[in-house]
Amino acid sequence: MAGISWHYVFKFIITGDAAVGKSSLLIRLTDQRFLANPDPTLGVEFGSKLITIPEENKIIKLQCWDTAGTESFRSITRSYYRGAAGCLLVYDVTSRKSFLNARTWLADVRQHADPHLTCILVGNKVDLCQDESELESNSNAERTSSTRVHNESNAAKHKRQVSVEEAELFAKEEGLLFVESSAKSGLNVERAFEQAARDILDKIHRGTFDDDQSPGVKLSKPATGNTPNNTLSLDGVRSRPSCCSS
Repeated sequence: MAGISWHYVFKFIITGDAAVGKSSLLIRLTDQRFLANPDPTLGVEFGSKLITIPEENKIIKLQCWDTAGTESFRSITRSYYRGAAGCLLVYDVTSRKSFLNARTWLADVRQHADPHLTCILVGNKVDLCQDESELESNSNAERTSSTRVHNESNAAKHKRQVSVEEAELFAKEEGLLFVESSAKSGLNVERAFEQAARDILDKIHRGTFDDDQSPGVKLSKPATGNTPNNTLSLDGVRSRPSCCSS
C-alpha cells in the first residue's frame, strides 16, 4: 500500500539460559551474519527487522528485545516481558540443562507477560549435531578425507542432548510453537520469527488481541495521522516508549 512502510509492529522478547545463542539469533535475523563469540548480554539488547507475510499481504516490523540469561539481571529483563506479543524461548540442543531450565523461563514469562502472548520454543545450535553437520558437509564443493568426516560426524553425534521428539512433546504440552535452528548457518532463524508473527496475526483476526489496546502490537498510522489511538494491547496497559517504539 502506498505510503505505508509497515502494517504492524510486533514486540518480541528472546529469553532462555545464558550462552544458548540468543544474541546470535538476533544478529543473524537483523544483520544476516554470525558472530561466533558475542559479548554476554547485560540487561537487554535491541534489534529490529522488517518481514513480509505474503499470504496476508502484510509487512511486519519486528522489534526484538534480547534478554540476559543470568539471575542477576532477572529484575531488569522481567520489565520487558510486559506487553510483548511474541517470545522466542531458546535452548541449546547440546545442553540438556538449558532445555530443562526452559520450563523456568516459560513460567517466568507467563507470570509477567500477557497470557495471550505467542511463544515459540527454539532449539538452537543444531549445527553442532550430526544431522546438521552432514547437511552442511554435503553442500560443500570441497570435502576433506572420508576418514576425517566420519570421525567428526561421530564426535558430533554425541553432542545432541535433547531429541526433536522430546522438545516437540514439551511444546505440545505447553501450547508452544516449535522449531530447531542454527544461528551459525541461518537455518530456520527467520522461520522462527515468521511462524510466531503469523500466529500473532491470526490472533488479531480472531479478536484475541483487542484492537486499540495492546502495547505489543502497534498499527501503522494512516497518511493523515488522524487516528487517535494506533496501539493494540493485550492487558489494556499502554506501552512505554522504551518497550515498543518505532
